[in-house]
Amino acid sequence: MDTIIAPWILGQIFRMYDFKIKSYDVGYISEISSLTAKPDSVTTRMTFNSSPGRIFRELMFYEEIAKPPPLFLRLLLPVPVGTEGRISQSGDVVMCMYKGGEHIQKRITRIVPNAFYEFEVTRQTLSLRGNIRLIGGCFRLCELPNGQTEVSVETIYYRTGTSPWYRIMLERKVCKYFHRYLLESIYEKIKTN
Repeated sequence: MDTIIAPWILGQIFRMYDFKIKSYDVGYISEISSLTAKPDSVTTRMTFNSSPGRIFRELMFYEEIAKPPPLFLRLLLPVPVGTEGRISQSGDVVMCMYKGGEHIQKRITRIVPNAFYEFEVTRQTLSLRGNIRLIGGCFRLCELPNGQTEVSVETIYYRTGTSPWYRIMLERKVCKYFHRYLLESIYEKIKTN
């Protein structure tokens, strides 16, 4: 039964996500903020056995992870190839590049050392299925009393069209899977350094 259902589900996913985003450049944020619909966000949390300072030093974007993403993410999201630019202080700009020449430009908007790291998307040529425009995101680190740290990652996006409930649910699941992969990669980086 599973061998029949799994391909059917993947087929449904590809049919649901057959839309592409057009290229956005200057005025990207103002264009989004002028829209009347409210942005959506997804947050995922994970507890690390490490101090906030050590975790903060190892934070990275999806596009900076050395190993290739799992098959599920490669099927549903553009595949990253690297970054160019600095990301150490507010105002820094980084270009995140993907296979096929697509990219996202991110600007660091706020950093609170060992606690908070926020960015906004200022330019996007990335094609995402489901009529999604990325707006930004952040990392939050909260020190726990037992020497552990809770790390949360948030992605903020805007859906350009109407979506049925099952598509919204699927978007959120894919985003959670993406977050978990990112957090686990950060944790692996901490363990090896």
